[in-house]
Amino acid sequence: MTNRKRIDGFEGQKMISIPTSVYDKLHHENAHLSRIFIKHLGYFPKAAHHYREREKGCEDNILIYCLRGKGWFTLGEKTFYVGPNQFIHVPATGHSLRYGAEEEDPWTIYWVHYSGPSMHAFNASLKITERHGTQNIHFNEKAINIWNDMYQSLEMGYSMDNLIKANLLLPHFIATFLFPSTEDTSEEANAVTETIMFMRSHIADKLTVEDLAQRHQLSPSYFSSLFKKATGMSVIDYFIQLKIQKACQLLYDPSMKIKDVSIALGYDDPYYFSRLFKKLMDISPEQYRLQRQQGE
Repeated sequence: MTNRKRIDGFEGQKMISIPTSVYDKLHHENAHLSRIFIKHLGYFPKAAHHYREREKGCEDNILIYCLRGKGWFTLGEKTFYVGPNQFIHVPATGHSLRYGAEEEDPWTIYWVHYSGPSMHAFNASLKITERHGTQNIHFNEKAINIWNDMYQSLEMGYSMDNLIKANLLLPHFIATFLFPSTEDTSEEANAVTETIMFMRSHIADKLTVEDLAQRHQLSPSYFSSLFKKATGMSVIDYFIQLKIQKACQLLYDPSMKIKDVSIALGYDDPYYFSRLFKKLMDISPEQYRLQRQQGE
């Protein structure tokens, strides 16, 4: 690095740091809405000579998304290089941190520091660890739009409404990086997405794993593994969930008998349908309809 190191001050940058007193007040008055909250966020375009060093680590999670150019990130003894459409998501840590822009082609980055009262549990539940390093992602337009919404809310001042809006957007922003499957254009991801759309449009059919796997010229065992990895559920269980979801919508129509709802979902036996509905919803179709009519 040269002696021209800069923490911020880049032409066209946007940056907001929330005063400690503000998020202390947020947590005190709205603890149920502040499990995680923004502490700093910024946009550094073509951040020449950007450099930051934190010898004692950072008590916040740090998410840096590189849009263009290149940079690097050192965590403890490991250095990771970051390029376009890659990101670093580092959990709160006591290990030393250093990061900055490459000299020849400095990065353009969106970044957020966020924290909360139970970050260790939060990071453990979402498997946010120091081991991940640089991660690839398709162009994340959704994250950029959400970041702009968060920034604009905070830019208008630290009223409770502005703070709550920005911090309710934060989990959605993080989710676009942690769960980018809808942005994944690989053949495998497309197969899962297309299968779900096909099941929704053939909700009354009796589909099998073999039928659905054949549509993508995949073996049933491989297709089943692929689908469960992407959704956390088996193919048939997912299809049943879609059917019951549709049943809940149909039950709003008082003119449809339970038998008609059953047939519309491909179940010839309304008693079987009712047992299945109750197993998943903990309530019978008749009781569900009555509760909806009573506005419960």
